[in-house]
Amino acid sequence: MNGKGTIIFIVIFSLLSTFINWYVFQGIKTLVEDWSHNSRRSFFVGYWLIFGGITLFSVITFIRIAVEGKIPPSAYNLVNVILTVTSTQIVFILFMLGEDLVRSMVMGAKYVASDEATLPSRRKFVAQLGLVVAAIPFSGFIYGIFKGKYNFKIHHQPVFFSDLPEEFDGFKIVQLSDIHSGSFKDFEAVERGIQMVIDQKPDLFVFTGDLVNHRAGEIDPFMEKFSTIKGKHGQFSILGNHDYGDYIPWPTPEEKKANFNRMIEQHGKLGYQLLMNENTIVSKGNSSIRLLGVENWGVGFNQKGDIDKALVGVDKNEFKVLLSHDPSHWEKVVKDHPSNIHLTLSGHTHGMQFGIETPVVRWSPAQYRYPHWAGLAQSLNRYLYVNRGFGFHAFSGRVGIWPEITVIELRKQQV
Repeated sequence: MNGKGTIIFIVIFSLLSTFINWYVFQGIKTLVEDWSHNSRRSFFVGYWLIFGGITLFSVITFIRIAVEGKIPPSAYNLVNVILTVTSTQIVFILFMLGEDLVRSMVMGAKYVASDEATLPSRRKFVAQLGLVVAAIPFSGFIYGIFKGKYNFKIHHQPVFFSDLPEEFDGFKIVQLSDIHSGSFKDFEAVERGIQMVIDQKPDLFVFTGDLVNHRAGEIDPFMEKFSTIKGKHGQFSILGNHDYGDYIPWPTPEEKKANFNRMIEQHGKLGYQLLMNENTIVSKGNSSIRLLGVENWGVGFNQKGDIDKALVGVDKNEFKVLLSHDPSHWEKVVKDHPSNIHLTLSGHTHGMQFGIETPVVRWSPAQYRYPHWAGLAQSLNRYLYVNRGFGFHAFSGRVGIWPEITVIELRKQQV
């Protein structure tokens, strides 16, 4: 973002944040109207010190980022605060808007009837109800920040294919994606998640990118634990967009390149065979399938992935599983590729780490960016599975979209 763009962003953010704080304040005032004058004044001062302070601190942080060209550690805590506060305020505002609409209609009716235009007072009950309902997202974000980000869930997903080799019927692929090791602070919780992976006893273990946030060394404290994950037929991995070190400034191009080279070495130390636009054979008995892995390819991100290169030496009739970090690659390239890629395993979206997933309602802001943001998708007889991510990034929490361990079971479809 250039200097002019930064200034415009800061001005718009400041005005919008101030307006939201002011509008919420109008409703909050009705809750304390029975308090003494001094108590109300103290409460009002405290309100604006807190919420005005959040806006001011946000502006200062944005300016720091623009001037220094890097994101300070405090910015991640700021994201948590902004998301928690804003989501709570928006829910409260919805109740106020509803009441203001009714108040305006009543005032209009009075004006038509008697030429009087008196706006009815706000009702304390509506503000109380809004505050109670707004406590739900507030509590959700607090839980997500302190506990939800380590609330690992196992997702079992059978996928049926008519041309799957018989000996691979029931073959179990366990997938992790988006570890983002630089974000972890609770070592015991991470170890618990790793043990959950091991307990699945995978036939094949795959990791689909974003091992770190920025620097290769971020995985070092967790190297020993993640290296204990084994598959009967091996462990394989690919790179994600964060693994290239593109999102932080480097003193020299040589240092960035050295970090990338170390990133590649880290996969080897973990015991993962890194696939960079290449393929390998996975054999079981007298049968085999082909595992392909590409570098990152994403809409709006770098597009180093080369599916054609990864397919070199692969027969068109072989059963193929592709590891590709960004699900937009499947949407834009893979599902319509001349070579039949039976199953693609991706990650990247994290489900935006926020949303609702129930048997009735399934929603996340991720759906406005990615048509396929979590779970299984199909186009003809080609499948995509999008893992919700093991770790977290930017927003240090998860609300409703919990960290995922995927267990894909390949099944022979009887015809």
